[in-house]
Amino acid sequence: MDTRHGAGMIPATYERAASLQHALQQLASASARPIQPIAGGTNLLDLMKLQLTQPSGLLDINALPLDTITGTEEGGLQLGATARNADTAYHPLVEREYPLLSAAILAAASPQIRNMASNGGNLLQRTRCTYFYDRATPCNKREPGSGCSAVGGLTKYHAILGASEHCIATHPSDMCVALAALDATVHVASLRGTRAIPFSAFHRLPGDQPEQDSTLAADELITHLTLPPAGRFAAHSAYLKIRERLSYAFALVSVAAALEIGPDGRIVDARLALGSVAHKPWRSTEAEQRLIGSLPDAAAFDSAAERLLEGAQSQGQNAFKIPLARRAVVRALQAATEGTIDNRGGRRGQPEHAA
Repeated sequence: MDTRHGAGMIPATYERAASLQHALQQLASASARPIQPIAGGTNLLDLMKLQLTQPSGLLDINALPLDTITGTEEGGLQLGATARNADTAYHPLVEREYPLLSAAILAAASPQIRNMASNGGNLLQRTRCTYFYDRATPCNKREPGSGCSAVGGLTKYHAILGASEHCIATHPSDMCVALAALDATVHVASLRGTRAIPFSAFHRLPGDQPEQDSTLAADELITHLTLPPAGRFAAHSAYLKIRERLSYAFALVSVAAALEIGPDGRIVDARLALGSVAHKPWRSTEAEQRLIGSLPDAAAFDSAAERLLEGAQSQGQNAFKIPLARRAVVRALQAATEGTIDNRGGRRGQPEHAA
């Protein structure tokens, strides 16, 4: 069947995948114009309406058994690619063991969108750069080699880390910031086999190929994500999203912070990631190492923030994001120290001692 979304739109076929093998065969059969898997479609349909993507077909994968959320034998977590964001955020296992992930998901979009958006689709969101969405302006992400209109333009929301002369856009996802902090792995399949991609290697920095957001190949399908055990962080985690209005707004800066605090009051382990500052979620294990063995105090938090933001550069109007990000990191770590606030407003992990 052909589906059209407005005047000037190139028609695309629509098909429901009957099995995973069928889906992989369809993806492998595409030529110049790829076939696009669709689950919730909350970003994809907007891109199609604006003619920013023109797949030859839509492959509905909602009937595939890819929506389960379960624990793993190792004590970790498996998230199905088509499981909805809302189901993930409120799943008892996620709330109990991965409250950082739950908080990040619930900071995103609106309840209606979270009810539709899928976990796999969340990873594949396109940037919200104004110039990317404006087809009247050059954009290397839309048309490689055409130039980056954001450079020297309106840069309030743009990258301060990892940018290149070809692109200064940021990745918009909240969920992905928590997944980066929690060492997630993305599992994909194709007719060539399966592979597991560390989350840090899934999204790309722009370099000289900003049109490539991720390392996912056109014939590959995300099947699920896995996270290692993270119960040790459950009592001391926080997701902080700085934005211009309370709801339905993308972040200026976001921070995912998780701490394991030992009986002596010192930090045993730490996870720290930034969102909306780069082409991908930004994490530095060196920054986390600065926290380990320290008391959870302002000096340790300032040191970690300094390392996490090392090399940050403004793009004009977004110069404010550098000090804002530093303060946000410190604030998120302070909130994590005070104890995780769960989805019902309760606080876990009240420290038995003063930092």
